[in-house]
Amino acid sequence: MFLTLAGIRKRFGAVTALDGVSLAVDEGEFVCFLGPSGCGKTTLLRIIAGLETPDEATITLDGRDLMRVPARLRNFGIVFQSYSLFPNLTVARNIAYGLACRGWDADATRTRVEAMLDLVNLRDYAERRPHQLSGGQQQRVALARALAPQPRVLLLDEPLSALDAKVREDLRTEIKSLQSKLRVTTVMVTHDQHEAMELADRIVVMNRGAIEQVGPPRELYDRPANRFVAAFMGPASFLPIVGGTTELGPPDRPAPDGALLVVRPEHVVVAADDATARAVVTATEFRGGTRTYDLRLASGAEVRAAVAPSTRVAVGDDVGIRLRPGEHAVVAADPR
Repeated sequence: MFLTLAGIRKRFGAVTALDGVSLAVDEGEFVCFLGPSGCGKTTLLRIIAGLETPDEATITLDGRDLMRVPARLRNFGIVFQSYSLFPNLTVARNIAYGLACRGWDADATRTRVEAMLDLVNLRDYAERRPHQLSGGQQQRVALARALAPQPRVLLLDEPLSALDAKVREDLRTEIKSLQSKLRVTTVMVTHDQHEAMELADRIVVMNRGAIEQVGPPRELYDRPANRFVAAFMGPASFLPIVGGTTELGPPDRPAPDGALLVVRPEHVVVAADDATARAVVTATEFRGGTRTYDLRLASGAEVRAAVAPSTRVAVGDDVGIRLRPGEHAVVAADPR
């Protein structure tokens, strides 16, 4: 593997931030560290960058030991949530900064800066200063600055979290396009599962300083390793399996009593002619292309359904529901 992390441990006083994390990243891969605040994902990114010193770790890049290589010599591009642009420098000079630090000559710097401006569609903004740009434009400058020195690895620390929803959506598309075009190995920290699923080749779900599961987005969504991953990857209800079945019917394959069936909103059919259970509608919400219904089963268990807006039932209605045919995940009934 291109970038290898092994046995990374880090404590801050009595708090264990990372507890023996190991991971391998292939060259050209886009990997997202996904997890709640305090799970250790940013600490792990900073250790990779050389900005934080681990208590124990082995980190190699293409077979080279990085543990004694300072951050400035690792040739990693880094983009932070706060942009960290120099307010007194123009856009062009911000992008050129890293090149000057690496000793690029004037002609090569000018050519590279122009290429980066074109890459992020900011050629007409070269002489502006950061305060004259929108948040999205500032983050594109930060990306261009990080990419200008042709880094071996691009590290992104929640780069979109300070932006509004529409700009964030547009920049997600741009980041994915840039990474695909340049094939730069990219590691990104986020707490947004939609962001991770759209961008990543593989997602690393973290919790309490450890890795819960690693895999492609679809695998983690459809085949979560445990309840924590299932819940973090998207809306889910959990129905206990008793006697080989659940209140909505049996799982697709045999499962032990005490396990939980993961029910995503899109798994539930509302007002079904061939219903396997009855439920009372407790809440409804219109979301454009879908309408969601919160449903209470006879046992008191609750599930959520996402259906076409043309489905018309109201709060308080008693409706028949069933699961769509397909592979439904089963996870252990752990407390996480």
